[in-house]
Amino acid sequence: MLYQAFEFNHAAVIPWRQMAKASRKLYQTPVNPWSRTTIGKQVSAACQLFEDVTRRYPKPAWHLNQTQVSGYTVQVKEHVVLQKPFAKLLHFERDLNDLKHAGAGTSAQPRVFIIAPLSGHHATLLRHTVEAFLPDHEVYITDWIDAREVPVSEGTFDLSDYVDYVMEMLEILGPGANVVAICQPGPPVLAAISLLSQNKASCLPATMSYMGSPIDARESPQVPNQIASENNYQWFRKNMIYTVPWPNPGYMRRVYPGFLQLGGFISMNKERHISAHKAYFDDLVQGNEAGAEKHTEFYNEYLAVLDLSAEFYLQTIKDVFQEHKLARGIFEHRGQRVDPGAIDQVALMTVEGENDDISGIGQTKAAHHLCSSIPDHMKIDYMQPGVGHYGIFSGKSYRNDIQPRLKKFMLTYYDEAKETTLQQQRPELIRSISSLK
Repeated sequence: MLYQAFEFNHAAVIPWRQMAKASRKLYQTPVNPWSRTTIGKQVSAACQLFEDVTRRYPKPAWHLNQTQVSGYTVQVKEHVVLQKPFAKLLHFERDLNDLKHAGAGTSAQPRVFIIAPLSGHHATLLRHTVEAFLPDHEVYITDWIDAREVPVSEGTFDLSDYVDYVMEMLEILGPGANVVAICQPGPPVLAAISLLSQNKASCLPATMSYMGSPIDARESPQVPNQIASENNYQWFRKNMIYTVPWPNPGYMRRVYPGFLQLGGFISMNKERHISAHKAYFDDLVQGNEAGAEKHTEFYNEYLAVLDLSAEFYLQTIKDVFQEHKLARGIFEHRGQRVDPGAIDQVALMTVEGENDDISGIGQTKAAHHLCSSIPDHMKIDYMQPGVGHYGIFSGKSYRNDIQPRLKKFMLTYYDEAKETTLQQQRPELIRSISSLK
């Protein structure tokens, strides 16, 4: 009933939100003498704040329509390479003619396959992660679909399906890609690449990078890890899983609602969010448009959440955060034991944040121990000083310190001749594989 109550409350507030909107416009219009007074500005700001905290935030657009290459503007368009019920493989396709004018169109560039977290927020949370790679990489990303938008007729989606999705996408991209798994995807992505290595697949990536990932959640446990260990599996099943209400396309699907995940995110940094909204109110009153716009841009993304399928959420809780199966060497996928020690041809890089309050220090680095067959000279571990979880993949430290290191790491294992040949073959390969789905 909680999901239904959430929907009912949202609908019940609509008239009040419309009244607040009308009042805001009334106190902003120049013909109203109160609009130039402190009280009028405070009323307008209060109405704006009420609208913001009570509305539903849709999935944001990517807004990555162009990039800069050698001082030239290169147009970018989104291209869906593969459509699955619970995810799309999205390619940010740069215009070839623009690349030629910029002097970068004569040969292929490294492919980066970013695997976005499926943990409450949309993949667009990684907009700046993608943006930093666009000038000199072919960028692909997993664009996860809100489970409440997926009809029950499409079947279930669990952690094993997640691993299958990753392997299928790597098959389409072909050998030599550079995988970047951010936060939640760490364990299933490592499992997928392990299975490909165990099965001698030809589509192995050249590199794999894990950023703030719970590869071994036993290391430096943070609040999310503590919650998982303090409550048993049945507690999560009873208290965190609800049924999608009508009239959503996923009506009757069992999910972990995004609004619950968002509540958890906010509660971890409650004072920070309260301060941010107080500052936003002051910016609106004082007419600081730049400050207000920056706040709005962040929260339009942060407050846009999606539902996770119950099967995926519960299996992740059990296998990753409670039983630590991958880290203990007992994780199985469709009856096959997963062995990260089988990986010996894929270079490994791990990135952690000194102040990460979600994936503690050591959780991501654990991949080095598990991937025991990768030569030491093909392994890099990097810890970024002074950043929290989000600073690993977004913000100044990411742009200036982390992404350049990732780029250098990938270029170390880049074969331009092979990449150019593969790029020429890929359109036909993608068509042939996609036609089988």
